[in-house]
Amino acid sequence: MPLADADRELVEAELGRAPTRAEAALFENLWSEHCAYRSSRPLLSAFDSESDDVVIGPGDDAAVVALDDDTYATLGIESHNHPSYVDPFDGAATGVGGIVRDTMSMGAYPIALADSLYFGDFDREHSKYLFEGVVEGISHYGNCIGVPTVAGSVAFDDGYEGNPLVNVACVGLTTPDRLVTATAETPGNKLVLVGNATGRDGLGGASFASEDLAEDAETEDRPAVQVGDPYAEKRLIECNESLIDEDLVVAARDLGAAGLGGASSELVAKGGLGADIALDRVHQREPNMNAMEILLAESQERMVYEVTPENTERVAELAERFDLGCSVIGEVTDGNYVCTFEGETVVDAPAEYLADGAPMNDLDREAPTQPERDLPDAELSAAFEAVVGHPNTASKRWVYRQYDHEVGNRTSVLPGDDAAVMAIREATTDSGEPLGLALSSGSEPNWTAAAPYEGARAVALENATNLAAKGATPLAAVDCLNGGNPEKPDVYGGFAAAVDGLAEMCSDLSIPVVGGNVSLYNDSVAGPIPPTPTLAVIGTKAGFSAPPASFAGEGTVLHVGAPGGALGGSEYLAQAGGSDQFPALPENASEVLETLAEVATADGTLAVHDVSHGGLAVSLAEMVTADAGADVTVDDALALFDETPGRAVVETTDPEAVRAAFDGVAPVAELGAATDDGTLSLTVGDEDLAYDAASIADLRSVIERELD
Repeated sequence: MPLADADRELVEAELGRAPTRAEAALFENLWSEHCAYRSSRPLLSAFDSESDDVVIGPGDDAAVVALDDDTYATLGIESHNHPSYVDPFDGAATGVGGIVRDTMSMGAYPIALADSLYFGDFDREHSKYLFEGVVEGISHYGNCIGVPTVAGSVAFDDGYEGNPLVNVACVGLTTPDRLVTATAETPGNKLVLVGNATGRDGLGGASFASEDLAEDAETEDRPAVQVGDPYAEKRLIECNESLIDEDLVVAARDLGAAGLGGASSELVAKGGLGADIALDRVHQREPNMNAMEILLAESQERMVYEVTPENTERVAELAERFDLGCSVIGEVTDGNYVCTFEGETVVDAPAEYLADGAPMNDLDREAPTQPERDLPDAELSAAFEAVVGHPNTASKRWVYRQYDHEVGNRTSVLPGDDAAVMAIREATTDSGEPLGLALSSGSEPNWTAAAPYEGARAVALENATNLAAKGATPLAAVDCLNGGNPEKPDVYGGFAAAVDGLAEMCSDLSIPVVGGNVSLYNDSVAGPIPPTPTLAVIGTKAGFSAPPASFAGEGTVLHVGAPGGALGGSEYLAQAGGSDQFPALPENASEVLETLAEVATADGTLAVHDVSHGGLAVSLAEMVTADAGADVTVDDALALFDETPGRAVVETTDPEAVRAAFDGVAPVAELGAATDDGTLSLTVGDEDLAYDAASIADLRSVIERELD
């Protein structure tokens, strides 16, 4: 995708001459939608990103929040959507590698991954091919580097048929004295490239990610997809730790979009500085590479460090110890960003203009509308089985069983629950108890397709409810804002509405959005994707244990929270047909979740499970085990399939205590009692349904059954 004529005119005016071939390519990539956020940056001011716990907010490789005075957590999220369509294994694998290096560049050690994945309809062979390849890529890379994948989500929707989404979040740990930023500090310091040799893979990856996928993308765009080496990444992780241990790093940046040119220019631009870089000093793995290829290749497993001159030799020694390449490629200056190749100057431009000079787009938008109520007259048992047995709501065990989710010995609550919980033994709560870190990540395209603004608000509330169900209080979030071609007014209108909705609910819940990623032009011959605002939220709790999301078989079953009174965006309507408004969300959502977190840790609580995708039908089915079931009553199909988040099913031996806790906060309804027969017995109006644990497991195993 060449530099646009209007952009070329701006560049020529700034430089006072025509750009060189390398400069034009560098501006093309750094001013692309993927890097410059030209269509989305005007919308991002809607997010609140500050709190007493935020140490570093948006703008760095990853955000940093304080867990206590001596322990910091880093949090970042990245998309690798187009590459995962072209090459699902390498596209997804290198997405993992990139977000892990973002974590490393802050001086942090990665401790957990969460993947949120979106594909076309599950019954299509191409969707299954992409799904299997992406999961294999994430599994291979994460398992090899020893970082557990502990949370995430998977959704199937026709809107992703021509453009799947692969969003990966990473959590890391560091301390105040080990913290590093991506801001260059001092002219005269050296720029050192450490990691794999540079090849020709990933050329033009940033500009490739900023255009619609063509029909022949799987063959024509393959050179734009990077190829990962997780074993090199593991060595780089450990080398990075050693560099931080010895205080050898002044600033750092991961080589991701736009390769060396992107990382090094952004590093010095953030410090208001420049650089002199000799491209022929870069260690290379392919012969006869030209300046533009060296500058823009997105070869993986590479970091650029600012290092004082006296420390460069020690950096090289450590790189050699870990069998990594190392090149002193130049130095920080107080002038322009200058690159030479074989004695010729190929780039000479202000670093800040490269990194931040792209003009923002002023795009037309059409406000989305919601449909009227037109509910189907569906047969109850058929609807229950269709919803509980759909791949969107069915068990995702086929996915997470392929991940090593316990490496590192921190994962206390495993995948398959509402949220993962990690043991942070280095930190304590204000009361002196060990600290648990909860993590939830995902979106719900049915919701945001039906009502982008309200659906995005629900996405934020649902992720926060997942944490509350494990007794955790939200601390911070990062978002991955995925949309179609923003030049289409209806697409941009839906995307903007989703951004506003997500920002509003996060603000209402006092969750600072401390960083994120924007991925637009997720459009193909099959059409645009639904607006998909993935949110990854971390929260804290006292201790590492949490109530299970399955029945104990001994208590009263309560429904806490207010139903929304509508079925818009529900899996029920997706299966049975019809339409409806989106359900109303609670006005006091923060208070509801605070109370739910307290109830989750109460002595009488035996089980807690949030109500969201698939409504009570799915929540109750998921809670049944071979040894425990429930006998419950709900009013009608609306009550059974309503997906309003901010609600939960609670099994308790002290129902009065739960009612007292929620008094004046949210309604509490008694659904029935847990049983020891492993059967879900449902009375819905005047109809009765019964499913034993084996029948439910069979319904929910559709993904495993189709793929194994």
